[in-house]
Amino acid sequence: MSDLVNTLGIKVVSLSSNESIISLKVSDEIKQPHGIVHGGINAVLAETAASLAGAQNVPEGSTVVGVDLTTHHLQAVKCGTLVAKATPLHVGFNLQTWQVEIHNDDRLTSVSQVTLSRVGNKDHH
Repeated sequence: MSDLVNTLGIKVVSLSSNESIISLKVSDEIKQPHGIVHGGINAVLAETAASLAGAQNVPEGSTVVGVDLTTHHLQAVKCGTLVAKATPLHVGFNLQTWQVEIHNDDRLTSVSQVTLSRVGNKDHH
């Protein structure tokens, strides 16, 4: 896992080529000055969840990187655990688009769309 994932304490709950679920416990370290989770955390969780699953869809020697991210913050979060679930909208040879929903308990708090680009060994189909 990346340093950011470890630094924040993001946990992988489940991972496959067509879904990933990750979680992050809310702490003061991820809040903005008004006591709610910083919006950037939603973006980090969305791109991380999409990238983990997206990487399962490319051959060895390749990986994926985020090239576009749109995040909508729907509800403020102050405590509990954030759970991000990524599901594919499109998985192509070079581009993948994923939808990520973030829940806090059973409340939908954020939705994102993440586009990933394949990088690395592109010679094999």
